[in-house]
Amino acid sequence: MQTSNRLFDDLAKVANGAVSTLVGMKDEIEALVRQRVDKLLADADLVPREEFEVVKAMVTEARAEQEHLVRRLVALEQAATKPRRHAATSKSTTKTKSAK
Repeated sequence: MQTSNRLFDDLAKVANGAVSTLVGMKDEIEALVRQRVDKLLADADLVPREEFEVVKAMVTEARAEQEHLVRRLVALEQAATKPRRHAATSKSTTKTKSAK
């Protein structure tokens, strides 16, 4: 009876050692995978979320300013192409006065 008890103790120690070894292997594999993923992300040249949000806000502001400037340019072009009656009549009267 004592030999079987000792046999179970030895089997328990072996099983406990195997579990400890497997836990250690699991930790090492997780560390290696984490290291590889970190290297992959570093090589991918990704930007942090905060930087992305800042650039996104800058682009939105620039687009709004561009649209405002386009509207202003259209208004100025329309104002420049309208015929100026006052200027045209004053020039024609000036020419007729000098012709006399």
